[in-house]
Amino acid sequence: MHLYIAEKPSLGRAIAAALPGPHQKGQGWIRCGNGETAATVSWCIGHLLEPAEPARYNPAWKKWCQEDLPMFPDKWEVMPKDSVRQQLKVLESLIRQATTIVHAGDPDREGQLLVDEVIRYVGTEAPVQRVLINDLTPAAVAKAVQAPRDNREFRRLSHSALARQRADWLYGINLTRFYTLSYQRPGEQGVYSVGRVQTPVLGLVVERDSAIENFEPKPYFRIEAQFAAQEDEADQSPFTARWLPDEQFQDQLDEENRLLDRAIADQIAADVDGRPGTITESRFRDRPEAPPLPLSLSALQIEAGRLFRMGAKEVLDTAQNLYERHQLITYPRSDCRHLPEGHFGQREQVVRAISRVAPDLAEACQQADTERRTAAWNDKQVDAHHAIIPTSRPSPNGALTATEEKLYGLISRYYLMQFSADAVHREGRLTVRVTNHKFRATETAILVPGWKTLELKLREGRNDSSKAPLPRLDKDEPVLCSDTTIAERKTQPPQHFTDATLLSAMTNIARFVTDPNLRKTLRETDGLGTEATRAAIIDTLFKRDYLYRDSRHIRATDKGKALITALPESVSKPDRTAAWEATLESIRRGEGDPREFLDTLKQEVRGFIDRPQGTPNVSPSADGTEPAQGGQVHCPKCRAPMTERDGKFGRFFACTRYPQCRGTRPLEDAAPEDGTGQKPIPCPHCFSPLVRRKGKKGWFWGCSNFPACRQTVDDDNGKPALHLRNST
Repeated sequence: MHLYIAEKPSLGRAIAAALPGPHQKGQGWIRCGNGETAATVSWCIGHLLEPAEPARYNPAWKKWCQEDLPMFPDKWEVMPKDSVRQQLKVLESLIRQATTIVHAGDPDREGQLLVDEVIRYVGTEAPVQRVLINDLTPAAVAKAVQAPRDNREFRRLSHSALARQRADWLYGINLTRFYTLSYQRPGEQGVYSVGRVQTPVLGLVVERDSAIENFEPKPYFRIEAQFAAQEDEADQSPFTARWLPDEQFQDQLDEENRLLDRAIADQIAADVDGRPGTITESRFRDRPEAPPLPLSLSALQIEAGRLFRMGAKEVLDTAQNLYERHQLITYPRSDCRHLPEGHFGQREQVVRAISRVAPDLAEACQQADTERRTAAWNDKQVDAHHAIIPTSRPSPNGALTATEEKLYGLISRYYLMQFSADAVHREGRLTVRVTNHKFRATETAILVPGWKTLELKLREGRNDSSKAPLPRLDKDEPVLCSDTTIAERKTQPPQHFTDATLLSAMTNIARFVTDPNLRKTLRETDGLGTEATRAAIIDTLFKRDYLYRDSRHIRATDKGKALITALPESVSKPDRTAAWEATLESIRRGEGDPREFLDTLKQEVRGFIDRPQGTPNVSPSADGTEPAQGGQVHCPKCRAPMTERDGKFGRFFACTRYPQCRGTRPLEDAAPEDGTGQKPIPCPHCFSPLVRRKGKKGWFWGCSNFPACRQTVDDDNGKPALHLRNST
């Protein structure tokens, strides 16, 4: 029996439709054709298997206990997901009967693993082939089915996905248990989940919120001067130029080269007012701009978030519906913005389909120059999947919703841009030197709109007063400064993240990385998460009460801030996580070893958990201040992290849970004797943090959840003894 295994039912039905009839439907399968050429199509429903829970490896691991950490399985296991167990049984039966298996998972890392793990779980000697389907239209599916490849060609892609899955287990389960047990507050049952991607994303939001909260606006000064040519035969039109910062004023400039000193601004204005100058640079040109490439998922999410204020998950779900139900767009979970060269031959059918599905684009479709071929068509830039574009299907499967129409229109516009003329910008620049100061004037205008007529504007109808063109003056032309003005402005804080800007930050994570070598590497990788997972990661942070929405802005909750404050910088910063993606990519290319990757990770996890008490936690606190010398100080009342604050009697440590907890302590040169300079140790009875206290018989450790929990533990040279003192 010839067996096709698709990733999901919709793809299975599309494959069956491309195979010869007659078709016989069963529970979880479709039989196609008769006799020796007959084939059966079945499918997964997402992941049918999942990594085994800790208790599967060791029954003692079911209970959360710090003494059991770290947990490293000797032999990895997977287990059926309860919700899809019936479909797994269907596939088990079919795989055992199959003489040939065709792997038809989605053409990405997870799609490869998803079907591979089922085949491995069941076990078979049958040869396995691979088909890559990016487009659910009948012609595209039929073409893909006719071009199977050996599945062994994709084993490295599967190794990369498996390494990612196991690394997530090691990192997430161990650190989540460790930090939950260490920082869980009295009376709370919440889990402090830690993940390789979600935690650095949360760190980005916490850091941005902190920067805004602690931002202090500063005045800066912008100097402008009016000039005109001195020679009678030259163009006498006046123009305004802005002062260019000079090295001699570096001490008066901020990091963005803005002048902070009013006296210096007055002096510069006085130096040039009424003085002659010379044009030192004259540059005018008409610059063509090629159309932007078609969209990847991240680019689509960012654009839809910016234009329509759609959330990342809403964009993904809508795109998935356009792909699966309506078959109007190609595979949406793509990280590529190029197209196969062979796809160029389908352009006229696609353009005709756009004009029928989106009537408001009919005129643009008529004007499309289908003989034009942009850089979008490039086989060297296409791997498993290509950019998201419309299909040649001329009508949806039912009426489109308003959001589906918007998204389809946006994808169609970027496709039609490939058949539009370049936009042409008219650019000009004049640089003037007066005494020892330089001023620069620029102009830019769109001479030929070209593809920009298809571009959606955020603010339609906004009419800015057009700027007068610069006079065409030659280099060395003499000019005269007739007037100067000084405008006082104030620095602005960064903006809170939105769905679009947070996705952009995750995609372009290199700009948040300080290490120059790692930053260079990250520019070549996908950033934090993948195209398919970024929306789900953001959604998870909301569900776990780490983030909340303030109108269209995304902000961190107190719980999110407390977690990031408590974590080591290497866990909450993007450097490590993004480097993981680079390593996983090297495994996919056959250059990296997955076993070595996991062994290194185990050492790092062990390092986090076995870190000596009082080791500095170098992460800045929620209000941007640095932790105390000798390590993070924890609240003597609830053991949450503390941060330095200013009071009327000077600086002191305050609990980060304020106002829920009003714990304070003075700044001390030595490590606190009450143990709050150590990482929290959970109460053996209720898992709330232990606090070191001094009684009549000396030091002992008591539960911070007192009087609800009266557990006490003996003191052993400043640390809790393992044996119990008493319990009630």
